[in-house]
Amino acid sequence: MAMEARDIETLIRATFPKAEITITDLAGDGNHFAAEVIDESFRGMNRVQQQRAVYAALKGKMDGAQGELHALALTTKAPE
Repeated sequence: MAMEARDIETLIRATFPKAEITITDLAGDGNHFAAEVIDESFRGMNRVQQQRAVYAALKGKMDGAQGELHALALTTKAPE
């Protein structure tokens, strides 16, 4: 089942309420997205830690073959 960009943003925003979040549907199919998440909580974290935090916010939507979200190109960083 495909997801919509706003659904992904809602899941991420629940964990990162003050983040700047940009979601792009790359293929127009509801399965391949790009997300940019900029949040102060990422300061001092390495890229892997930042991305793990965002994936955790997705609450299993990417888990396994039955996940609702097939692919997410993720960019994370602390604000400049």
